[in-house]
Order: sequence, then C-alpha cells, then structure tokens
Amino acid sequence: MDFLEKMSRLLNQSLLWIAGFLLAVMIILTCGNIFFRIVWMPISGTFELMGYLGAVVTAFALGYTQIGHGHIAVDIVVLKFPKKLQSVLNGINGIIFMAFFSIIGWKVAQYATNLWRTGEVTETLRIIYFPFTYAVAFGCFSLALVFLVEGLQSFLVTREKER
Repeated sequence: MDFLEKMSRLLNQSLLWIAGFLLAVMIILTCGNIFFRIVWMPISGTFELMGYLGAVVTAFALGYTQIGHGHIAVDIVVLKFPKKLQSVLNGINGIIFMAFFSIIGWKVAQYATNLWRTGEVTETLRIIYFPFTYAVAFGCFSLALVFLVEGLQSFLVTREKER
C-alpha cells in the first residue's frame, strides 16, 4: 500500500511540475501576444494554444489537488456520522470516483486514438492535437489512481479499527 501511495504522489507531483511549466508558457505566450498586438500584429494561433494547453494544465493538476484535498467537498451530513461509517463512506466514494475517472480517461483516450487515426489538425496552426487529448486522458488516469489509493486507505483504516 505504501508503494502505491508513493508512486501516486510522485506521479502527481511530476505532473504538477509539468502543468506549472505549461502554465508559465501560457503566461509568456499571452504577454507576447499582447505586446505584439500593440506593436505589430498578434501571434497567430494563440487562442488555439491557450485552449489546448489549458486543458492539459487542468488535467495534470487534478490528482495533486485531490491529494491535498483542494477540491470542494460538501460533507456537512457525513461529519455527523460515526468515524467508522465516515471511513467506509470515504472508501466507497474513492472506489466509485476511481471507476468514474478511469472510464473518462478511457473514453478520452479512445477519442484521442480516433483523432490520431483521422489525422485531425488544429485550424490555425495546423498542428496535430491528439497528444493534447492523450495528455488529458493521462491526467484523468492519474486522478483515478489517487482515488484508488484513498479508497484503499479508508478501507484499511476501517479494518484496523475493527481489530
């Protein structure tokens, strides 16, 4: 269990660093586009790149945000339950969300494969965009891994309390 948790944390920290780098690229591109729009002419394809890079940044940050419990959680009712029941519900929640994001990742990867096979390119820059789609799928799979770890931890804590 510790190995799975460490791998999940390492993977999601690495993805967060990549997301941070891509976010910096987006900032530089936006500032450059503003500057060139004033001085000469805007950078072609900025809007396209912002959309694709923004999707990758968001997908890569999902897992790390979940590790830090940075997502919104409405648990007013659950906090009134006994700790054992809370732990069981958290485990069930983790497994359900792991399955949900695994399916999302799988479907997005299928869509990326379709884009790859058809040779689709962006409208302005004419660059292939299936790598961006695969990156989003990978971000969903990394989030699913986080939910798997959280679900297993909740069930292990429940079993240890029973002993």
